[in-house]
Amino acid sequence: MMKIAAFPKCYLDDISIHRTMSVFDWIEMAKDLDAEGLEMYVGFLTSLDDAYIDSIGEALDKAGFAMPMMCCSPDFTNPDPDYRRREVEKEAEMIRITRRLGGPGAVCRVLSGQRYPEVSVEQGLEWVVSAIQELLPVAREYEIVLGLENHYKDGYWQYPEFAQKQDVFLRLLEAIPERTYFGVQYDPSNAIVAGDDPIELLRRVADRVVSMHASDRYLAEGTTLEELRQSDGTLGYSPNLRHGVTGQGLNDYDAIFSILAGVGYQGWVSIEDGMNGMDEMRASIDFLKRMRQKYFGSTS
Repeated sequence: MMKIAAFPKCYLDDISIHRTMSVFDWIEMAKDLDAEGLEMYVGFLTSLDDAYIDSIGEALDKAGFAMPMMCCSPDFTNPDPDYRRREVEKEAEMIRITRRLGGPGAVCRVLSGQRYPEVSVEQGLEWVVSAIQELLPVAREYEIVLGLENHYKDGYWQYPEFAQKQDVFLRLLEAIPERTYFGVQYDPSNAIVAGDDPIELLRRVADRVVSMHASDRYLAEGTTLEELRQSDGTLGYSPNLRHGVTGQGLNDYDAIFSILAGVGYQGWVSIEDGMNGMDEMRASIDFLKRMRQKYFGSTS
């Protein structure tokens, strides 16, 4: 049955960059949220030592949360082969950490990398497919699922996602037929940002979705999507394309959950919300619970 997790997008910089909050502070705050799990981000971790990782696991367990997904941002399209090698090694280490925190079946996010101007689509695809294929035996060993996200851009990257657009994303997905330890980490809002149709994308990949981010975007008054489109047909993170309560923006969640229910989806949906405070995150979780009841017939 579908389960609900939370991710503190509003506190991402505080925890990962400024270090004015710790992951333990976030776990304590999240006790007030009616979610079953908390998604983690590699930037939350100040150490990869087992004792430290286990202390996070203990805090999650004490608060009554599972850890369904580790949000990682590997860059497999960097022109430097030594850099790409280090990125594969880092992702392999995060697979191990994901197993330690989340147990068998947890999802470790994988990205393609940045869209470097000097890297062609064909070359980028070759590098990314090779990297993920190299990581699959590690995922099998630890019984962790690699979730390829239709991403826009890691907040700390210079360039947008190499496989941001649907056509490249689908080519990458189709090049890796593995279905037990590899699938799609679906984010409908990222499809909007890419200038793609989130519902069309979901219909193409629904049977391979292993996890999902649930956020929403809405347009500032007087703004249209066409006005936000750039010359290459994508959308940037314009200030006129804003975060809001899940279910109150541009995404058609009735269509999304109808499609997921139709393929028997039983994974996690993680709220990527709260940019305007915890009250919005609570409202988003309440919305997801209503959708779960409507489409999956369960409130928990």
